[in-house]
Amino acid sequence: MLSPAGWEDWEALSGSKLWPELVDEGRVVATEPATVDAAPQLLAGETAGVLRHERVPFISYAYEWPFSMLKDAALLQLDLNQRGLRAGIAVKDATPYNIQFKGTRPVFIDVGSFEKLRPGEPWIGYRQFCMQFLYPLMFQAYKDLPFHPLLRGAIDGISPAEARAVFAGDRFKKGVMSNVLLHAKMESRYGESGGREVKQEMKRAGFSEELLAANFGKMEKLVRRLEWQAGETAWTSYGEVNTYDEQSAGAKADFVRAAAGRRRVGIAWDVGCNDGRYSRIAAENSDLVVAFDADHATVDATYRALREEGREDILPLVMSVTDPSPDLGWRGRERASLEHRGTPDLALCLAVVHHVCITGNVPVREFLDWLRSLDTALVIEFPDRTDPMVERLLSGKRDGSNPDYDAAVFESALAERFTIDQKSPVSETRTLYEARPLA
Repeated sequence: MLSPAGWEDWEALSGSKLWPELVDEGRVVATEPATVDAAPQLLAGETAGVLRHERVPFISYAYEWPFSMLKDAALLQLDLNQRGLRAGIAVKDATPYNIQFKGTRPVFIDVGSFEKLRPGEPWIGYRQFCMQFLYPLMFQAYKDLPFHPLLRGAIDGISPAEARAVFAGDRFKKGVMSNVLLHAKMESRYGESGGREVKQEMKRAGFSEELLAANFGKMEKLVRRLEWQAGETAWTSYGEVNTYDEQSAGAKADFVRAAAGRRRVGIAWDVGCNDGRYSRIAAENSDLVVAFDADHATVDATYRALREEGREDILPLVMSVTDPSPDLGWRGRERASLEHRGTPDLALCLAVVHHVCITGNVPVREFLDWLRSLDTALVIEFPDRTDPMVERLLSGKRDGSNPDYDAAVFESALAERFTIDQKSPVSETRTLYEARPLA
């Protein structure tokens, strides 16, 4: 719903040459005016019109994106700012929550952020861009500090003062002096009124279109230079170096392909996706695979590989199943938890149950209860206690730890919650199950 002023901005945008270009390129969400008999009165004043947008298959948030994904979203934001400027259009907001991903393609969804350019005004979204795009990227690139807990912990992002505390000794690194230290200094001059007073002072100084264009170009150059050297983790090569020989790996892939191919599904989840090998298999018969893993480096590499392939049917996210994204924001409704965004029609849980139940200390029955609550078809792998990876996970614990982690206990508990349609050993220590929820 749009106010009269918002509708005026929409008409300016939709009537420009820029709008059809952005829609054709898939840079913005497809949008059209809608006729609504009785629009809910959510605005303080008059409702001048209503817009209908195409549906995004699955919502994700910046605190779930790998570094390269957040960087691509930042570059989309800057591209819209620069192209809008040339068309006499401004983008008043600069938050990653206005961007969603169709697989690996970023799409801007907040059409109401576009407005007619007001001559002489500064970039009104600069502070927001720094707090929610630039600082998180700089934390990861310059300090190898994960931005996910920071963005999840503060819905507005990282403040200039907080960034200054981290980068106080890094004034010569690209972007730190101008975008962190001077930014924080200006805000500290005005105390609690900080951001508002800075904006007013900048507005009084006056900003020409040439100056805005130069600022956008300089910021784009800085963002493009930011790189995260992730290095090797225990899981970045796990897809190739694991407990399977070539024959067993082929049998596992065949099992997953057969199980995933029994039906066309809307949304599939690949829980603990690693390099996305099985996400690609599930995508053969799914509209979208939401693939998540707790290892940031692995997901970042997977995202970049999928991006090179031009995939829009797999959405890779950084998330631990033992610590998934919760409901956040006002009344817990601004950012929905994983399950509240939609449950899957099919869930792959391959090489993950031992990490959840042993490393995460989640009882086997509790994990299966959670999977049953999703009301989803299931492909799950169980490595028994003699499996090398299970032995490794148990080696740091006392003898007798996790006694419920047992093949007979697992299969019995699975049968209490699901109908087991297929069971197949794929190695001496690992068994695959295809199951569907009990009616």
